[in-house]
Amino acid sequence: MTKGLRRRGTHWSAIAMMALGCCMAIAPVVAASTASKELDSVVMVTIPAGEFLMGSLNGKGRADEWPQRSVYLDEFAIDQVEVTNARFLAFVATTGHRSPPNPYGTGPLVSVKGIEQLPIVQTTWYDAKAYCSWAKKRLPTEAEWEKAARGIDGRLFPWGNEPATSKRANFDREWEEEHTLHPVGSLPDGDSPYGVKDLSGNVREWVQDWYDAEYYQHAPDRNPQGPEKKGVVRSIRGGSWHSPISDITTTARGRGGFALQTHGTGFRCARGLEGQTQQK
Repeated sequence: MTKGLRRRGTHWSAIAMMALGCCMAIAPVVAASTASKELDSVVMVTIPAGEFLMGSLNGKGRADEWPQRSVYLDEFAIDQVEVTNARFLAFVATTGHRSPPNPYGTGPLVSVKGIEQLPIVQTTWYDAKAYCSWAKKRLPTEAEWEKAARGIDGRLFPWGNEPATSKRANFDREWEEEHTLHPVGSLPDGDSPYGVKDLSGNVREWVQDWYDAEYYQHAPDRNPQGPEKKGVVRSIRGGSWHSPISDITTTARGRGGFALQTHGTGFRCARGLEGQTQQK
């Protein structure tokens, strides 16, 4: 983490153009139309309205995943892939928002070559929220994230119930600088039932909800938005390149304070399609 990649001279305008072009290369499985005027021209996947199984049966997983229950969600769309360095730096260039720290060495993140398609990391919850708001989107709720990951059959991983492998998820590894994270969408064997990518491993993902270990015990069964404000901790889902297999399941819940910045935490955006746009 201390070795420097000190290549400089990349222009903001080049990063912005790169972001707009690179995101369209990933073919959707079930995708929402993305208009050319979108600021964030990544493919979004439509998740249909309906019920799904959320959480784990008592005695499986961890206590904060209990009880398992049937939850109804309105239709929504979610980014097919995690937000990349190229996309986030285009946002920085456009808005003047601060750039996250460079986890690959010294110098600004924009100076590092060859990481454009890696997911952005070192983002706080506020950074993630600001990006999604700029893109006229929002962070997904925990329930939306989990449905996008597991579908309606209660599967343990996005691809099913088979064990995780290196062809399905990037997990349980040590940091190797720019060789640690995988380019977004590069492990199709790990796709969810809806064709959403990288929902297990690679980077953990900020979601909208406040974190409450006991929330599932009294949460509504229709479009849950998370608990009312409780402390300073938000939920994080999906596990990272460093996570053990128990933390990359579709039900595993993580948490972090607003200002948390790690080289294993990023995000993706969502959008309500039936007026569900409020973010707490």
